[in-house]
Amino acid sequence: MRYESLLFLCAGASRVLAACTRSLLEDATSAYIRAQSSGQPSLLPLASSNLSYSENDTPMDISKGVLSQAVTIDFNRSLHDAAQCATFTEITAATNKHPYVIHTRMLLDSDNKITTIESVVTDDGDWAFNATGQLQWTKQEKWDPISEAKRDSRAVIKGAGDAYLDQWGNSSIQVPLGTPCARLEGGSYTGQRSPTANTCKMPAFPNPLKVGNRRYVIDEELGAVDIFNGFPFLEKSKPASYSVPSSNLIRVEEGKIRYIHEVTVCLTPHCGR
Repeated sequence: MRYESLLFLCAGASRVLAACTRSLLEDATSAYIRAQSSGQPSLLPLASSNLSYSENDTPMDISKGVLSQAVTIDFNRSLHDAAQCATFTEITAATNKHPYVIHTRMLLDSDNKITTIESVVTDDGDWAFNATGQLQWTKQEKWDPISEAKRDSRAVIKGAGDAYLDQWGNSSIQVPLGTPCARLEGGSYTGQRSPTANTCKMPAFPNPLKVGNRRYVIDEELGAVDIFNGFPFLEKSKPASYSVPSSNLIRVEEGKIRYIHEVTVCLTPHCGR
């Protein structure tokens, strides 16, 4: 009986492990790009009974969201997180009739069906939005897979991302910034200066900021983490504690942050600033 039980457990474990291979997650992000390009969510392997779809932290009908619009995608980059059965995709649509920069996080179940899609959708009037600038700079960056011998652990990658967000609440926190380090916020870029001058160092905010509601996708092969979060203070029409939807995509190389992409939604044009 014990032997049969062990075989059953091993078979079950194999099914769980097989459910979230990198190749299956890559298939999911490829399907997502096709779906967004054509405006056909039906091209995705969607869970029929318990699908959760949201844009800018607002639940909505998938047939009424940006995913139902055919969007001209000029550039995209994806992360694949087999440990969490999750994916992340950054879309730059600069030449689309309505320009967008979209960050999307997807979760899959053990049947390889997508159960959660949440997107931070930015366009004209959002913080520092400039899809043309975003496209120009992101295409020049190197996000090649990192050799296995040089890969950082999930903990190191996540820790670097958390330190970057935590510094806004405590400026004494040491953030592992590389030299060079380039930060892309909307279309604004710190990477166009000489390589030794490139920096991602942030000035201290006038009031400590607590960045909450963090949701992660971590990809050790690309040395990257994306953190969906709520960014306080920025929206001038609301109290400082009010948080707007934001996403930070961070590349880590040998323990140091190399690239940061940030997109942040505003309720009023340019968050009233």
